[in-house]
Amino acid sequence: MSFAERPLVHRLFVLNIALQAFDLIATYQGLQLGWREANPIIVAAFDYVGTGPALVLFKLKACGFLLFLRYLGDEGLVTTAMHLTAGTYAALSLGPWLAKYVGLLLGVM
Repeated sequence: MSFAERPLVHRLFVLNIALQAFDLIATYQGLQLGWREANPIIVAAFDYVGTGPALVLFKLKACGFLLFLRYLGDEGLVTTAMHLTAGTYAALSLGPWLAKYVGLLLGVM
């Protein structure tokens, strides 16, 4: 299905991929600054494959799920799932990481 056939699904897909990329970069940089990852599953994976590879593997998995969603037939289900995914990442990743980085910029952290 093309962008023209389902423009909302396409825009939500791009938004979710951008949120995944932001989370990957913000998490990696945050860890370099000595901050902690909040997801205990990812933290456990750090011990097995290393920090960078674990983050990339988890993000690839998430992007694969988004790609799968992108091509599902039911547009209502897809848009609902992608809205929920974007909202979850905005609340649990974008917001907290931005707050930390703004705090760092302002000298609070």
